[in-house]
Amino acid sequence: MNHEQTSPPPGSTPQAGDPLGTHRVLSPPGAMPQPAERLDADIDREFSTEIVVDVETLNIDAASFRQMEEASGGDLDGVVRLIQETVSRRGKQHNPVTGSGGMLLGTIRSVGALARSRGFSVGDRIATLASLSLTPLALKRIKAVRAASAQVDVEGTAILFLSAPLARMPSDMPERLALALLDVAGAAPQVARLAGPGDAVAVLGAGGKSGLLCAAEARRRVGPEGRVIGLESSAAFADDLRALGICDAVAVVDARDPLAVRDAILPLTGGAGADLTLSCVNVGGVELSAIVGTRDRGKVYYFAMSTSFTATALGAEGIGRDVDLFIGNGYAHGHADHTLDLVRGLPALRELLAARYG
Repeated sequence: MNHEQTSPPPGSTPQAGDPLGTHRVLSPPGAMPQPAERLDADIDREFSTEIVVDVETLNIDAASFRQMEEASGGDLDGVVRLIQETVSRRGKQHNPVTGSGGMLLGTIRSVGALARSRGFSVGDRIATLASLSLTPLALKRIKAVRAASAQVDVEGTAILFLSAPLARMPSDMPERLALALLDVAGAAPQVARLAGPGDAVAVLGAGGKSGLLCAAEARRRVGPEGRVIGLESSAAFADDLRALGICDAVAVVDARDPLAVRDAILPLTGGAGADLTLSCVNVGGVELSAIVGTRDRGKVYYFAMSTSFTATALGAEGIGRDVDLFIGNGYAHGHADHTLDLVRGLPALRELLAARYG
């Protein structure tokens, strides 16, 4: 079957296009945009359900950026080549190793007639809240790479489907900071749903971007009778975490060492384990660590895209641990406003994040 599609004749009414974006899938036939191997990113083909964006910055998923750095031996020019190769071949920034993408910052170029009800207009500064792994993307050039924030300045265009969430950039904080926060906006709202008063919450990778937000949200939710335990492999990030004062205890531990994680958490929870453990580590091999640090019938939430969900499920089964396992859904209703408001309300946290990412 020939899956290539043609533009409507000049002067004709643009086609509607599927709200989920399946009309942009080139291969394999019948796939949804995220698992598809290749997407059509040609903005000359107009569909009335789409929004077209002039892209300025890609915020690469942390696991994806780390993998590309390691594959390039730390050479940022190598990261640039990998991004260019992926986008050229796949029509999207969908890392073939990690399977993850990221999100983007840009300015709206056009809004299809059927997308106008979303309330966005030409010229709006927006960030996408849907993964780059499902967003048609074309790049003219890559201008700069900032490894500390995993942000890449580019010149290009992207296509947003009717179903893809997006947010206007806030006017009260630097755009680079807002972009970094919106990249992990789904983390804190999920903690708000899962943590309750008096709970013991352990955060693996608590000193990183999503980890800091999870620890801060946990602090709000568990109250004075609860405990927030931060585990962080970086001594410098652990010091930052202690200075914030949002954790009752901070331990410098490699999250890839399950027994070290267990031995750090159990003494702080009366030997029972955490009621809720959050994995925010951007490398693999931490699946069992989160499980062994959690009490029987507790909850484990894996936010990082480096997680192997096969290892998670089989690992819990293999050690006979009856815990509820949650997949990190990056989307929650109102998650952008929730996360931005969380940071606005904590000046010390905002200052730290701005210093790193702003």
